Amino acid sequence: MLTLGVNIDHVATIRQARRTVEPDPIAAAVLAELAGANGITCHLREDRRHIQDRDLRLLRETVRTHLNLEMAATDEMVAIALEHKPDYVTLVPEKREEVTTEGGLDILGSFERIKQVVEQLQNAQIPVSLFIDADENQIQASANTHAQFIELHTGKYADAPNPIVTHQELEYLKRGCEQAHGLGLRINAGHGLTYQNVYPVACLPKMEELNIGHTIISRAVLVGMERAVREMKLAMRGQL
Repeated sequence: MLTLGVNIDHVATIRQARRTVEPDPIAAAVLAELAGANGITCHLREDRRHIQDRDLRLLRETVRTHLNLEMAATDEMVAIALEHKPDYVTLVPEKREEVTTEGGLDILGSFERIKQVVEQLQNAQIPVSLFIDADENQIQASANTHAQFIELHTGKYADAPNPIVTHQELEYLKRGCEQAHGLGLRINAGHGLTYQNVYPVACLPKMEELNIGHTIISRAVLVGMERAVREMKLAMRGQL
């Protein structure tokens, strides 16, 4: 069954705009779970622009589904993951100047480092997912690290300028799913998915979880977290 991981980073983004205590991403996670979220995702960035260390600690104590920690493959973040033991870790690329994650990890270009981090975390019983583009060489390299999961970057699909490109990007993702499954990788996806474009991705073969944040938090500002999450689950089933 396809599941939904709700990324709560942008609740923290609103809070950090005033450096205050509200809105609290911990409360948002509770509401998301009550509405049917199957997991909670947060990205602890090096510059702490949204999620803070305190948030991760409290999320680990309160999340009742599963907690997915997105992080860069740095010594600092590995130590934090080993301390807090999220249910799984997603390794993502990270640049200070970017507004949001702009593309997938280059596994080929940093293979030994990524493989080392995967081994460290999975030896500590923390499954690892690698956030990558659906490139056949990156998928093969991901399998060679022995990571359990990949998360396919859906940004190019989401940003496609016309239906022809949308179809091309969806086919690209489909081929990636088929290759990854054949290599024994489990498959998640995310980035740029909305209520309007999520269903075709939800239908991709062997897809296990979609991690979605900005569009849910944007809708929650207007209609509330619980309704926003329930409607996304409907959209994933093509029922919205």
